[in-house]
Order: sequence, then structure tokens, then C-alpha cells
Amino acid sequence: MADQNKRDYYEVLGVEKNASDAEIKKAYRKLAMKYHPDQNPGDKSAEEKFKEINEAYEVLSDADKKARYDQYGFAGVDPNFNPNAGAGFGGGFGGGFGGFGDLGDIFGDFFGGSASSSSGRRRGPSKGQNVVSEIEISFEDAAFGCEREITFSRIETCSTCHGTGAKEGTTPQTCTYCHGTGTVRTQQNFMGMTMQSSQPCPQCGGTGTIITDPCTACRGKGKVRHTKTIKVKVPAGIDDGQSFRVRDEGNAGSNGGPNGDLLVTVSVRKHPIFTRDGANVMCQMPISFTQAALGASIEVPTLDGKVRYQIPEGTQTGTTFRLRGKGIPYVGYKTRGDQFVTVVVETPTRLTREQKELLRQLESSVGEDGQPKRKSFFDKLKGKKTTPPAASAAGVFVYSAGRTSPGRRNQSMKIDGVPPGWLRDQSMLSSVAVPCGSSTEMTS
Repeated sequence: MADQNKRDYYEVLGVEKNASDAEIKKAYRKLAMKYHPDQNPGDKSAEEKFKEINEAYEVLSDADKKARYDQYGFAGVDPNFNPNAGAGFGGGFGGGFGGFGDLGDIFGDFFGGSASSSSGRRRGPSKGQNVVSEIEISFEDAAFGCEREITFSRIETCSTCHGTGAKEGTTPQTCTYCHGTGTVRTQQNFMGMTMQSSQPCPQCGGTGTIITDPCTACRGKGKVRHTKTIKVKVPAGIDDGQSFRVRDEGNAGSNGGPNGDLLVTVSVRKHPIFTRDGANVMCQMPISFTQAALGASIEVPTLDGKVRYQIPEGTQTGTTFRLRGKGIPYVGYKTRGDQFVTVVVETPTRLTREQKELLRQLESSVGEDGQPKRKSFFDKLKGKKTTPPAASAAGVFVYSAGRTSPGRRNQSMKIDGVPPGWLRDQSMLSSVAVPCGSSTEMTS
């Protein structure tokens, strides 16, 4: 029978039933880090919460278990659950429900368990839960792989009693309630039919044995929590937030079942130069104005060290070059991505008077033909119609200032809504367009 005190796994992780795998994983990582025993030493409530979180994630992270849980509830993820097994009707209708389809699920909803019957044997071996841990590595270590020591907490079989839970020199006794089977059969009447089902023995918890003299090391549980340190190999090409699995390093299994696995989530530190896009590496490379104009052989940093690259003459800022095979290896493969280098032309600052003069001479000598983008830009402006110097349909009139004669003060005008200083040098203007309705103040 499913534990009535159990909370829904989706509720435990705080996610909706239609949550994606990524959302489930994110919620689990957040809660696991919060309630991890290492973060809450001696806190029994946090330890129980951690166990509950791991149990929920173990089911919801597995596509098959999740599907069975969504359909059958807690019964669907019970090791003894068999959705195809039928239960007899007690009155001689052996052979199951036949064509009644999911009728057994309906009965299960009424009686708190599945209508299908187990074989009456004690619980079989079950794999231990996975353990989650995190490590932080550099950008280069993520790219090429590395070996790291990692310390984590896990549940192990008690070395004192070897998992029996009984004090040394004693043995567990056969449960008298279930006679060592670990299960009990119950009958329920529904709509004139007698339903039979097998449930874990409430006396021994499904183990088939009773411990009269418990082990002092594990207090009869047969398992203890232990901190372990091991070396793990981080695979080359792993990305930030990804995890890798270390087999059999998780919590101990039950009834002779195998250990769970250790899931190590990787956090990659940011690199001062490189960023990552999948297996490709991206970076920006500053070059001088003369290098861009004349072309140059420059040193480009890569994950393998510096390499020479020939910048062609006339290179524009924002141009991106590709260095093939200089990216990050694909996980599990020897092939690598590429490195993309975007050049940024740096404008010189703090020029001397002589340097400024040389640049002016260069500007004059180059002309428009030597600057095609600039020439194209201004060509697009040619022939563009402007508002004629007369009243238009948009309600604009024109004030003509003209050039002033020598010895005469320039005319100035004040226009409401126009920022101060916008019309300072009216002598250089032939006309100014003013929206109708604006007030003007002219002085001479």
C-alpha cells in the first residue's frame, strides 16, 4: 500500500505536472543544495527533506518511471508493481479482468492500492538512489577534460552488521505476521465483488524479518551515512551546467540491490577572453588602424596557445575570421569545433600635432574612392527631397536669416520649444523651419 503520508512528487519539487526535464532538474538542484546534509549537519528534518527530494527526482527524471507514476501514482513505481497482472474475483473468476481494461486502476483509486496482486514474495533487490554533487572548473579544463578530487556524502551499508541491522552475534528473526514473506493479502468488497491485493507487511516493512537486538552503529537500519572522497575524470567538452555520471558511487541499494550513481554537475568559470557557443570558441581581437588599413600578421590567442594569422589590407572593424579545429572537442569525440575571431579596429587617442596633420593629409589623399562605405552612404542621401522654403501642409513657415554685413550684429531668434544654443550661428544658415504655433522673439 502506498504511504498515505507521502506527498506528490511534483509537489515535493515545486513544479507543475507538465514541467519540462530542464525545469525538473533545475528545481531539484536548488532544493538538493538547500537541504543537503553537509549544509545542515545534525538537522534530521533537513535530512528527511533531502531524502524526499531525491526520491521525487529519481522518479521524475526517468522517462519510464515518470510515465508510470503519472498513470498509476505511487503504485506505478513500486518494485513489485505489475500493470499487466490481474487479481482474481475470489469467487472463481481467476485469470484477471480480461476485457475490462483499466478497471483495476479505478479499484486502486478506491482502495489506496493496485487491484493487481504481487506474487506474495518479499520485496526484491532495488537500486540505491543517486547522489548529486557539484564542482567548479576552469574554461580550459572544461574544454580538454581533467581529473579532480570530489568529496560527497552518501548512504553506505553498515560495516558493523553488514547490512543486517542486527547486533553483532545476533540474527534477525522471521516476522510472525507475514511469516517471512514480507507481504500480506487483503480483501475488499466493492459492488458485490471481492478484491484481493498484496501489500507490504506493516509489521516488518516488507523485509520479512524483525530485528530484536539492533546494531548500535546503524541503530538497526543496516545503513549509515558516510563522507567519501574520490577522484573523478571530467570529460573533455563538457559545458557549464551539464552533468556526468560516476557509476555505483551513489547510495547503497536495498535487499542486495546495486548502489546508485554519483551525478556530478559542472560549473565553468568565465574566461577573460573566450566565450563559448556549443563546440565553437568566440573572441574579439583589437588591431590598430594601420594594421587594418595595410594588413598585418598578428598573434591570435587560442586554447592551444598563440597562432599567427594574416589580416588582409582594408579589413573593417567587426570582420570575423575562422580558425578551423581550434574550438572545443565534442563530448566523446576527437573532433573539435572552430574558433571565430572578430577584429575590432582601435582608433588612436592622444595624437600629437604632427600625427594629426599626417592623418589630415591621409584623409585628403585617400578621397571618396578609397572609402567605399562612406561614399555609398552619402550617395544614398543625394536627391533626397527636403521641405521647400515656404508654408507647407504640415504647418511650417520659414525664417530667412542670411549672412550679415561686416560691422552689423547678427540677428538672433528665440523659439519656444527649441533647446538653447540650437540656433547660435544663424549667419551660417539660409533658412530655419519653425512649426506653426510656435512663438518667436527676434533681436538685432
